[in-house]
Amino acid sequence: MFIYLLKKLDWVLIISVLLLIIIGLMSIFSTSFSHDKSYFYKQAVFLIIGLFLMLVFAFIDYRFFRNHSTLLLILYFLSVLLLIAVLFFGKTRGAASWFNFGLFNFEPVEFAKLVMVLIFAQYFSLRHIELYRITHIVISGAYTMLVTGLVFLQPDLGSAMVLIFLWLGVMVIAGIKLKQLLILFIIGLILFNIAWLGVLKQYQKDRITSFINPYLDPQGSGYHQIQSMIAIGSGQFWGRGLGHGPQSQLNFLPEQHTDFIFAAIGEEWGFIGLIIIFILYFLFFYRIVRIALQSENNFARLFCIGAAIVFIFQVFVNIGMNLGLLPIAGISLPFISYGGSNLLINFVMLGIVQSIAVREK
Repeated sequence: MFIYLLKKLDWVLIISVLLLIIIGLMSIFSTSFSHDKSYFYKQAVFLIIGLFLMLVFAFIDYRFFRNHSTLLLILYFLSVLLLIAVLFFGKTRGAASWFNFGLFNFEPVEFAKLVMVLIFAQYFSLRHIELYRITHIVISGAYTMLVTGLVFLQPDLGSAMVLIFLWLGVMVIAGIKLKQLLILFIIGLILFNIAWLGVLKQYQKDRITSFINPYLDPQGSGYHQIQSMIAIGSGQFWGRGLGHGPQSQLNFLPEQHTDFIFAAIGEEWGFIGLIIIFILYFLFFYRIVRIALQSENNFARLFCIGAAIVFIFQVFVNIGMNLGLLPIAGISLPFISYGGSNLLINFVMLGIVQSIAVREK
């Protein structure tokens, strides 16, 4: 049975992910060459655990989640409780909040992303032909807003946006009408203006506005993007070589293991290295969408599309903020950035996608 499962896995998808992780590990090792190497060793351990989790969830029949709505509700309320608890008992740095368990940290928001993909896949797979009814949009929106609001309070604006775009993206695939989508867009603009005037903190506003002209405050809100663009530009075509990037080696580039690892790779690997990353991500997304199109039921299709939306949005925003095209949102680069919770949950999501691929072939 195990050999049979291994043969039916989508190995192109797995290999593309492994190559992305290897690039990330090499960059983490390079940028920590003269500093703390614990990031590299921890990420290597997370990789091994993640591969194990992927195989475990590939073995589990994905229809188990589709057929047990009560389990999904339990997981949803568990994610809500964890997000509430982290506000009181967790640790916070920047746009991340986590529980510290000594040897490792756990970010509840990563678990919440997985749960929301499952919730939306199950909910809309049963009601997609009735999506014209405003009731279903309101109920799914309530699920989204409760979790998103708790994430926003951390404050993690980037992950909150991931959850909102996941909700909208799955509804578009499920068949929401254009009129309803426009109404939601208008409501979103109104809520954003309210948040801008009375909810967002000044540093969050500065992050949103500084990407337009980061040189207005080069030592403050614009510092991250300026250093990121300098790092990418200095890499030119072939890069400066591993361990030879002055921006990352001398710590001018902040968060070179997480939010700005794309810039660190651009500096040391050059344009050719970034092109390789784009090709691998394209292959990764193509295989997930291919699995979705080959699926014979709505739950499987919507789960694959939901997972793809989570990954695509994070890749798009992370690369955009590294290039100075989008505001800094504190979103990591999937399978490349350092982060145990993110990597493990990504592998669990990938395992469910593989479970769909195995059983739909």
